Amino acid sequence: MSSTGVAALLALAAGFGGAVQIAVQGRLGDRVGSLEAVATASLIGAVLALTVLLLARRSLAGVGEALGSPKWMLLGGVMSALIILAITVAGPRIGIVATTAVLIAAQFTLATVIDRQGWFGVERIAVQWPRLLGIALLFVGAALTLRR
Repeated sequence: MSSTGVAALLALAAGFGGAVQIAVQGRLGDRVGSLEAVATASLIGAVLALTVLLLARRSLAGVGEALGSPKWMLLGGVMSALIILAITVAGPRIGIVATTAVLIAAQFTLATVIDRQGWFGVERIAVQWPRLLGIALLFVGAALTLRR
């Protein structure tokens, strides 16, 4: 399988995992508290990631290298905690579909700005009207999912 195929399958699996994560994090948050649920999920994710890293690389040296990178490159960890907190709180209150829809609409919006501006060293991509229309439709869809 090509690297593109592997990447697409991994993205598909992450999409499925995200729906499960919203459902279970909300339940865990209701049971033990939102902050406790975020900390628990982050701890489990860290232990799993470190275990896989040790098995694959036989070293944690790459973590030290990552921590020595420019600080803006570490925003992924901060954003991960924000996402986990948001889905833990939002999922039980607005539902899994609405949480996912709002998250995706917001993600596409900022992704478009990042592409357009070339932030974080990504290649600049012009914004055309079909992309803007698609994002507008995503927000309409997200708004519709908020109606019960």
